[in-house]
Formats: sequence, structure tokens, C-alpha cells
Amino acid sequence: MSKLARVFDCPVRIRLTEKGEVPQLASVCDPATLKTKRARPLADRVCQRYQQEYTPMNETGKRYIGLDVHKHYLIALGVDADLKVVLPARRVELSRLEAWMKKTLTKQDEVVLEMTTNTWQLYDELVQYAGKVLVVHPPHVALITRSQVMNDKIAASILARLLAKGLLVGIWIPPQEIREARGLVAQRQKMVRLATQAKNRLHAVLQRHHLVPPAGNPFGASNKEWWMSVSLGKLEQLNLQSDLETLQFAEKQVKRLSGIMEGMAAEQEEIGRLLHLAGFGEVTAVTVWAAIGTIQRFVDPQHLVGYAGLGTRVHDSGMTSRSGKITKAGRRDLRTVLIEAANVAANHHPHWKAELARLEPRLGRNKAIVAIARKLLIAVWYVLQGKTDKYAEPEAVAQKLLRFAYAVGKANRPKGQTAAQFARVRMDALGLGGKLTSIPWGSKKPIPLPPSALKERSDVPNR
Repeated sequence: MSKLARVFDCPVRIRLTEKGEVPQLASVCDPATLKTKRARPLADRVCQRYQQEYTPMNETGKRYIGLDVHKHYLIALGVDADLKVVLPARRVELSRLEAWMKKTLTKQDEVVLEMTTNTWQLYDELVQYAGKVLVVHPPHVALITRSQVMNDKIAASILARLLAKGLLVGIWIPPQEIREARGLVAQRQKMVRLATQAKNRLHAVLQRHHLVPPAGNPFGASNKEWWMSVSLGKLEQLNLQSDLETLQFAEKQVKRLSGIMEGMAAEQEEIGRLLHLAGFGEVTAVTVWAAIGTIQRFVDPQHLVGYAGLGTRVHDSGMTSRSGKITKAGRRDLRTVLIEAANVAANHHPHWKAELARLEPRLGRNKAIVAIARKLLIAVWYVLQGKTDKYAEPEAVAQKLLRFAYAVGKANRPKGQTAAQFARVRMDALGLGGKLTSIPWGSKKPIPLPPSALKERSDVPNR
């Protein structure tokens, strides 16, 4: 006999729900079966209390759970639609996370966490047990970042309450392919910074001791013996050797990672299309593609510009209307690589040279380069939508694609394709160079191109 039956001295039936849910009261004692008249009010009060305790976990209930994630643990707190705490704050060690998820989470739950180092791994684990998982960008949760009193419990509580009221906007969850590409880009950037730091320390040695290295690349393999012959103190000599070895290691890794990016550009059609843009090389194209992900999630070029943080700040309220510098609120890697591409384009491409000459007197060179970077990003949006850059020069694009074909090597080109055939196929896909029969190649003879598959088409690109 159940506890309720012992209290009321009558049969009480309890219906069990599915696994993982709390039992619900199926029926209450019929007044005719109660022993005394005073038992009915008591039964009503007990049933009311029962419903109050278990309503958050019944079939119609829904929990909104905020997770404050740290390196070794997380704090979880859940509320219902009325912001009542239904899952008290609890510390969960990440080593025991799977067991906690199996025991606690259901497909009715919605979970929110902030972007952090191991977010994607946590997301993949949480989606198996929760109905919905939302990842938010930390600066967007102003109530947490601006709070004067903050601890893990308060942070989890704020996340849960904002989620329950629909005030949080989740970020895009990239697929595994994009995650790996972003990791590759980040690793190469780390190696480039490591090499730069080693070179700066070696330059400091030259300046400190008034040394003049041999002609050519001061850090080339041919000058290694010269560096080792420099007369320095014992400890400084050890530092010098360490910096030379660090530089050698970093440059080796950069070369290795760049080769992987070249292979990706040869395999991925979208990355290959980006190569015909002025200022874009293999590394730039892969970086842009990895940062953007799926271009369809940007409804127009302006949304992509905002995502990169290249849009201007705007304040337009009442009688005040002003604009300022760029927001820098988007992806830093995308913004940085576009600035680099804009510098290259402004130095070598006729159209962007003229654009720099037009903008520089009024804005200054730095702002003019930012403006060109923004225009290049707009071109990226159209190119990934299947268009072709209207400022593309067929001969220059053909030369770039031929160099790219030689760089990726025969092993990474489609089977049986020569470098010239590879370039022709890519040109035809872009709708460029239908009348081009050869490619100028420095002081050597022009390299002949196979006939184009384009028929009766104009060489004028569309964008």
C-alpha cells in the first residue's frame, strides 16, 4: 500500500510515466471510499502539493537549463517558463558529464551555454540528450558581463532565465568539416606568429651587436653557419641557437600546413572559385571559406560585412545621426585576411589601384584599404553565390591558376590533367578566357592552353 493510501485508508492508484520522468497522480480517492468526511479536504491539499512539486517535470512541463562552463567543471541551473527554479544549481565535473546528462536531461529540455574553448565537443554531447542546445556569444549576454556581483550560480541562472524568455540568439553551429578547417587556419597562424617572434629576437641580436649579415635572406639555410660563428656570450649563444631552431621548426610547419590548404583549394569548388579574386591566394581563400562556412546563411552582402566587423558604427537617434569607425565586432581572422588581400590588390590590380588612388586623398591609406577590403568581401558573397568577379582579368587569372596547378602538384590534380588543362577547366567554370589560347609565362615562351568549352559566350564576367 502506498503512503497516500495509508494516510487516507483507501486505494490510491499511481500511473508511471516513461523512463526518466517523475510519477504522476492518476486518480484521487473517491469520496465514497473515504473512511471519514475530514479526509476529503486533506486529500485535496496533498494532491495539490503533489502537483506543485512535480508540475515542472510532467509531460507538459519544459525546463530551460543554463550551463556556466569552466575548464574542469560546469554549473547547471534550470528554470521553467515562469522562471521558477526546477533544477537547483549543481556542480558537474566534466569527467562525469555523460552520467549526469543521462540521469538529468530529457528531450523536453532546452540548454544554453556560452562560446568557449571546448564548446563544440560539449555541443555534440549535449544534443544527444537534450531537445535543443543553444550556443551564445559571450558579449551578447550583457546581463552577465555587466553584473556587479557575479559567481557561477548567478551566471548559470541568468543564462537559464534569458533562454526561458526567448531573449538569446544562438550562433551558427559549423559542421565538422568547417571546424577542422578553422582549426587548420588557427594552427598556421600560430606557427606564423612563432616564426615572426623568433625573427624579431634574431634581429635584436644584430642590432644589439652592430652585426651585418651576408647578402640575401639573413635567415636562409645558406647563412646558418654565419649565425653559429657569431661571437657571443655563453647564455646569449644558447638563446641564439634556440631561436634558430624555433624558426626552422615554425617555417617547416607553415610550409606543411600551407600544402594542406593548397590541397583543399584543389578539391573544394567554392575555395577554387575564390582564387580568381584580386589579392587572393590559396591560404586567403581557405581562411575566408572556413570563416564564412555556408554562404546561404547570409541573406545579402551587408550581413556578411557585419559578420566580418567591417561595417561602420552608426548612431541614429532623435536629432543625432553619426557614423564612426568599423565595428570590429565580427570574426577577426576574416577581417585580417581581407585587409591583407586588399593591400595586395591595391598594389597590383589596375581597378583596385585606381580605387586606392580615388579614396586615399580623402580617407588616408589605411581607411582606403579598409574600404577596399569591404568591397572585396561583397565580391566574395557574389562569387560564392556562383557569380564571377566583373573586375577579373582573364590573362591574370589564367596565370594565377597555372601557378596554383604547379603548386598543388600532379598528385592533387584530377587524374590525367596537366597544369594547363587544370587551368582551362577552372577558367571555363568561371566563364573566363574563352578566347584565350596561351598564358604568358615570364621570359619563357607562352604556355598554350587547351581549347575552351565555352561556346558563343562573352568574356565579360557578371557580378
